[in-house]
Amino acid sequence: MPSYLQTLPLHTITEVYGEAGLRDRFSREIERFAEPDWRRLNKALALASDLHRQDRRVREPVVNHLLRVALRVMCHYEVDDVDIIVASLLHDSVEDHPVELAGDGHEDSTEAALGVLSAEFGPRVAELVRAVTNPAYDRTRDVHAQYRAHVVTSLDRHPAARVIKVSDFTDNGVGLVHTTGPKLRKLAMKYRPLVPELKELVNRPDTPLAAQVRLHIIGQLDRADQRFTAILRGPGERW
Repeated sequence: MPSYLQTLPLHTITEVYGEAGLRDRFSREIERFAEPDWRRLNKALALASDLHRQDRRVREPVVNHLLRVALRVMCHYEVDDVDIIVASLLHDSVEDHPVELAGDGHEDSTEAALGVLSAEFGPRVAELVRAVTNPAYDRTRDVHAQYRAHVVTSLDRHPAARVIKVSDFTDNGVGLVHTTGPKLRKLAMKYRPLVPELKELVNRPDTPLAAQVRLHIIGQLDRADQRFTAILRGPGERW
């Protein structure tokens, strides 16, 4: 891979070099960590890659999303907290693959899966993953409203998890450019009401982000809000 890979935007790396490029960027970024932390990060990526090996999102493997979420935390949010980076890589593991992670024979696969993460990576990583894991929603009620309520309540209690969620949200928002049809409007309706909530959470004093990073994120969220608004207004509608 070219040496200038570390200067490129994450979605440019994805478009030009694909998963191999994102993996290369990740390996370069974690060189700054001490060996025990470096090993933990590679172990987390290996587990995430195995759990999501058959999962895809529209045009790409899910592991690309996981890598971008973790890379954004490291590179753009300037976070060197290894627990947060590990949890970024594993943030969808319990929600998407609790049985594969926990193994068969558990009455509550979600709790068992979190127990595995706690044993492998420590209780703080497991709690961070728990904080960004969606529960089962009541399908007879507004699922989007339940999603937003869960996100706000969970992140209110877990300041470090806000870092993971806003990176995940940003990546999902950018990914809407590859979505078409009715699903595009549905996702915009899901995400847009969460923008002001995330902005408020990011700006809280206990959120572990530097001042200039907060400003960067708020700018990204404002652009995401403009994008969602445009989608919901539809073509040809007046502003």
